[in-house]
Amino acid sequence: MTLPQYVTINGTSYASANLNEAARIQAINIQAVDAELVRLQQQTAFAQTARHAYANALIEAVKGREVAVAAPAEKPKKPRAPRKPKAAAAAA
Repeated sequence: MTLPQYVTINGTSYASANLNEAARIQAINIQAVDAELVRLQQQTAFAQTARHAYANALIEAVKGREVAVAAPAEKPKKPRAPRKPKAAAAAA
């Protein structure tokens, strides 16, 4: 990772080029942690969205309504053979 031209610490901006090696390493560590926090916040948003959907499905199931995602698919019925017309059946 590279540092921006200036690093702000407690409201004071410092030129990255003027930071000593220890300060540069700590600033890079902060950047890495900030990136990880963003990633974790995105995962949390994803999990909260899924939980909300599951909670809605649970509410619908408790009320007795089928939920498309949770309901098993019904097997299609076999088509019936066509029936003979009544007039032809009576003649036979």
